[in-house]
Amino acid sequence: MRRIYRLLLRALPSSFRREYASELCEILELNLAGARGLARAGVWASALGDLAATALRLHADALRQDAAWTRRSLTRSPGFTATAVLMMGLGIGANAAVFSVADRTLLRPFPFPEPERLVRLWEQTPEYWDMEASPANYRDWREAAHSFESMAGFHFRPYNAAVGAASDPRRITGIQVTGDFFATLGVASYRGRTLEAEDDRSEAPAVVVLEYGLWQELFAGAPLSTIPGLRLDGVPHEVVGVMPPDFHFPTRQARLWRPRRFAASDFEDRDDNYVEVVARLAPGVSLDEARSELNLVAKRLESEYPVTNASTGITLQQLRDLTPWRLRQMVLALAGAALVVLLIACTNLASLQLARAVARRRELAVRAALGAGRRRLLRQLLTEGAVLAALGGVVGSVVAALAVPLLDRLVPQTLPVAERALVDLRVLGFTAAVTLLTGLAFALVPALRSARADSAALQEGSRSGLGGRGERLRGSLVSAQVAASVVLLVVAGLLIRALWRVQAVDPGFETTNVLAVQTPLAIDEWTETSPRAELYARILTGVSAVPGVESAAYTSYLPLDFGGGVLPVSVPGWDQPEKRELRASLRYVTPGYFDVMRIPLLLGRDVKDADTMESELVAVVSESFAERYWPGQNPIGRPFDFAFAERSVAGVVADVRVRGLERTSEPQVYLPNRQVPDGWLAFYTRRSW
Repeated sequence: MRRIYRLLLRALPSSFRREYASELCEILELNLAGARGLARAGVWASALGDLAATALRLHADALRQDAAWTRRSLTRSPGFTATAVLMMGLGIGANAAVFSVADRTLLRPFPFPEPERLVRLWEQTPEYWDMEASPANYRDWREAAHSFESMAGFHFRPYNAAVGAASDPRRITGIQVTGDFFATLGVASYRGRTLEAEDDRSEAPAVVVLEYGLWQELFAGAPLSTIPGLRLDGVPHEVVGVMPPDFHFPTRQARLWRPRRFAASDFEDRDDNYVEVVARLAPGVSLDEARSELNLVAKRLESEYPVTNASTGITLQQLRDLTPWRLRQMVLALAGAALVVLLIACTNLASLQLARAVARRRELAVRAALGAGRRRLLRQLLTEGAVLAALGGVVGSVVAALAVPLLDRLVPQTLPVAERALVDLRVLGFTAAVTLLTGLAFALVPALRSARADSAALQEGSRSGLGGRGERLRGSLVSAQVAASVVLLVVAGLLIRALWRVQAVDPGFETTNVLAVQTPLAIDEWTETSPRAELYARILTGVSAVPGVESAAYTSYLPLDFGGGVLPVSVPGWDQPEKRELRASLRYVTPGYFDVMRIPLLLGRDVKDADTMESELVAVVSESFAERYWPGQNPIGRPFDFAFAERSVAGVVADVRVRGLERTSEPQVYLPNRQVPDGWLAFYTRRSW
C-alpha cells in the first residue's frame, strides 16, 4: 500500500514531495493501522482527497509564480516579445485561414443527411462528358433505374421578382424543381413547407419556396401567413416555405425554388437538354452497382431511339466529387505553404530563444543555486513559451479573420456550401491545437538546453556561451529553416505558375474598361420582338450618350456564363442519320457587340439593325464553327439549320471561352436580336440552358 501511495504522491511538486513524502506515508500508515472495513476505506478517501486538494493548490501557486516571472521576463525584452508574437501570429493565422477554407470545401460533408448517397447524373456523349438531360430521358431514367431511392430534376431560371404590383422588380436567380427535389436531398424547411409532388400538377396553385437571405431581404423575416406573396415575372405566387440559412443548392446563387411542371410537349424532343438531375442511392447500393444499371438503361434507350440517343451514355458522380480539382490542388498547396511558414517561424523562434539563453544562463544558474530544481526551471521556461504561443494565437486569430475573406474568393459559386467560412468549434479547435504545438515546438528544446544551468555559469559570467552542443543545435535549426524556406519557395513558385497559366489563357475577349449591367424584363410581358428591340435601342442610345462611354451593346448571356443554350446544328453534308446532330452555343446580340468586347471579326460582317424577321435569317459564327463544317473553305453565305430555322453565315469571329477558362468550349453562334420569333424568347429563357 505504501508503494501505491508513493506513486500517487508524484502528483505533488517534486520539491514538496522530497520534503514531506515520508511524513505523509507514515501518517497514512498510522491511520490505516487502527481502521477496519469501511473505516479503512474512509481513511483512503480522506487521504486521496487531501492529496488532490494539496496538489491543486501547490500547482496553482507555482503557476502564479511562473506567470509572474514570465510577465517580468517578457516585459524586460519587449523587442523579443513583439517579434515572437508577430511571427507566431502569422504562422498560426495562415494555417487557421487555410484550414477554414479546406474544412468548408474538402473536409466537411455537404449539409445534407447521408450526403455520401447523393449523386448527380448527366448524359454523356463523345462531345460532352456532363450534359444536362432531356425531359424525356430524365423521365425514363426515373422509371427504369431501381438503384435510386428517389430522383429529381431541376434547372436554373432567372426571374423578375416583386412584392406586390407597385414595387420595383429585381432580377434574381431561381430554380425550377420537380416535387421530389427536397425529399431527395433530405432537407426540411426552416419555415412552412417544401415543394411536394402535388405541386407538380398543372392545376395546382402557383407556389414558391424562398432562400433564407431573400426572405430576410424582402419580408424582414415576417411570418409566412402575413406575407402578401411574390410576383415572379408578373405572376402572383404564394410563399409556402423558407429554407434553412445553410441551404444553398444547387449553387449559392439560388434565391428561390418553384415547381417545374412538365407538359406533354416537353417530352417530344430528346435533344432538348436542360434538366439537371440529382438522385439519392437506395440503401446498400454502391456507385458501381448504380453505374452498371445506368449503362443498361442507356443501351436500352439507344436501341429504342437510335437517332437522338446514339452514343449517349449516363454518368454519375457523388456530390463531394464535384469539387473542382484545381480548387483541391490550390487548397492543398496553400495548406502545405502555410505549414512551411509555421515551421520557419518555429525555427526562427527557437534560434531566438537559444540566443536569448546565452544572456539568461547566469540568471538561471543563480535560481538553481538558490534551490530551484531543473524541473522547476524547465516548467518556468515552458510557461514563457506557452504565454508567447497564446499571444501568438490571439494575433493569429486576427490574421485568420482578415485572410479568410480573401481565400473565400477561391471557392466557386457552384459548391453548395456556406457563403463564407465560419469560425466554429472545428476551426477554433484547430487553431488551439496549432497554438499548443507551436509553443512546444519552439520552446521545448531551448528550454531543455537553458535548464541545464550549473554553478559553472556563475564563474563564467557574461563570457559564457552555449558551448559546442549549443552551436550544433543552432546549426541544426538554421539548416531546418533553410530547407523549409526552399520548400516554401518551390510551393510558392508552383502556385504562381498555376495562377499565371490561368491568367495567360486567352478568353477571346477583353475585360479592360468593360462594365456589364442587366436590363431585366418580364418576359411574359415582352413576348413580341419588335417592341423589345426598340426598347433596347433607346437604352443603348442613352447609355452611349453618357460621357466616357465609347460603345455599348446587348447580349443575351455574357462570355464565361454557362447560360445561353447549346442547340443542335444541321449542316448540308453532315446529315448522316446514324450520327447525332452536332451542337453549338447560342447568344443573341445587338450590333456593335463584338466591338465592345473586342472580339475580332475575321470574315464578313457584324449583325445589323436591318437584320429583322422580314429579311434573310443570318448568323455570325465562331472560327471553330467554320473550321468544323467548312474546313479550308469560305463559310460566308453557307446555309445551316440552327435554333429551329435555316440561316446563312454573315460573318466569322474569333472563338470565345464560354464554359470557363479551364474547359474548351463548343463552337458559338451569334444571332441578331431582331431575328427572334415572337414568343421564342419566353420559350428560350424558361429553359435557361
